[in-house]
Amino acid sequence: MRCPKCGEVHETPTRWCRSCGAEMVPEPEVVRADAPVGVKPFSYLLPAILVTLFCCQPLGIAAIVFAAISMGRSSAGDYVGAQSASNVARLLCLIAVGVGLVWVAVCVAIMLAGIRAGA
Repeated sequence: MRCPKCGEVHETPTRWCRSCGAEMVPEPEVVRADAPVGVKPFSYLLPAILVTLFCCQPLGIAAIVFAAISMGRSSAGDYVGAQSASNVARLLCLIAVGVGLVWVAVCVAIMLAGIRAGA
């Protein structure tokens, strides 16, 4: 702490200056301008688990990994890194849903073709 009257620097926090006896005023905390205000991004863990179970396991597992990375970075205060991992998890979830829908359409087409061939 620095004394506002005489300018002496004190290593330990104290209420009164040891040199001149003036009341010490705590220095304001400096906040970086580029630091986010604490907005935690959505991790997409639940959608990643659901697409792993119901759509496409390889893409779903990768989405779970990136969702976990997002949660870890978010709890460490790295909100930019957490948002980046969250975006990758979201993209993998969307691709897995698309692959799952295509797979269901192909299976239905094969079953319909088999039904028509048997009739």
